[in-house]
Amino acid sequence: MTDLVTFGETMLRLSPPDRERIESTSTLELRAAGAESNVAIAAHRLGAETMWTSKLPDSPLGRRVAAGLRQYGIETEIEWSDEGRQGTYYLEFGTDPRGTSAIYDRADAAVTTATPDDVPLDRIQDASMFYTSGITPALSDTLESTVDEVLAEAQDAGTTTAFDVNYRSKLWSPAEARASLTELFPRIDVLVTAERDARTVLDQSGDAADIARDLADEWDFETVIVTLGANGALALHDGEIHEQPSFETDTVDPIGTGDSFVGAFLARRLAGEPVPTALEYGAATAALKRTIPGDVAVVTREEVESVMDTEGRDISR
Repeated sequence: MTDLVTFGETMLRLSPPDRERIESTSTLELRAAGAESNVAIAAHRLGAETMWTSKLPDSPLGRRVAAGLRQYGIETEIEWSDEGRQGTYYLEFGTDPRGTSAIYDRADAAVTTATPDDVPLDRIQDASMFYTSGITPALSDTLESTVDEVLAEAQDAGTTTAFDVNYRSKLWSPAEARASLTELFPRIDVLVTAERDARTVLDQSGDAADIARDLADEWDFETVIVTLGANGALALHDGEIHEQPSFETDTVDPIGTGDSFVGAFLARRLAGEPVPTALEYGAATAALKRTIPGDVAVVTREEVESVMDTEGRDISR
């Protein structure tokens, strides 16, 4: 039985080297990148048996995505399509006063047409946990309906459902996101949200602990995790608040940090660890991810536990 199945879009990320500008570079580095596949890989690296599922175009670019993910040891279940294209994004790194910027090119991606028939529901129903994020229903009306149905099928089968709000302002407005996501909330057991998303999208107020309690009270979540950026994260579980500061790290590439946190947390919960321990694994994995180019946390459990043994707790650099 698979521990964790994730579902969502994975794009191809193209980046100039050495903080060059896109308009002047002659070289672009190519990597597979997506929130749900990032979570699957991080969870696998922390000991979970994971599978990522999606819909990809049967093209060289689509096959490049699949190959780019399989190299990390996760299982993939893909619906190959003769229609639609492979989404890409272009990431240009900068430092102050020129910030990092991203240009997305994902219109008409094959994944936007994915229906429940394109998803391996039997594998999800047999899994211990199913995960997706708020990026997926934001991509199309079809995916919004598909995510709702798949979450319902998973929950009805006894599969724990986990969901990250993961708000993207380039995909929809806060009001649109709130209307869609709150329709999904009754089907979610474990909710992850950045504090800023809770305020902007879910119209929450108070401190992070208040946000966690209010969301759990309103939607009956089993666990609520509120991530706090440089200040770490906290979780509400069984009525108790658990706080986890961040670990000291030097930042090479921050993209995928949140996904690595979530993947590690879910993996260790699936392994039977208590929430505070799973939070610590998540924070340490996130710190390591920031030292690694690309979206993926290419780490070992031993490396993560070594970070957990240190005294540093500042992820702000």
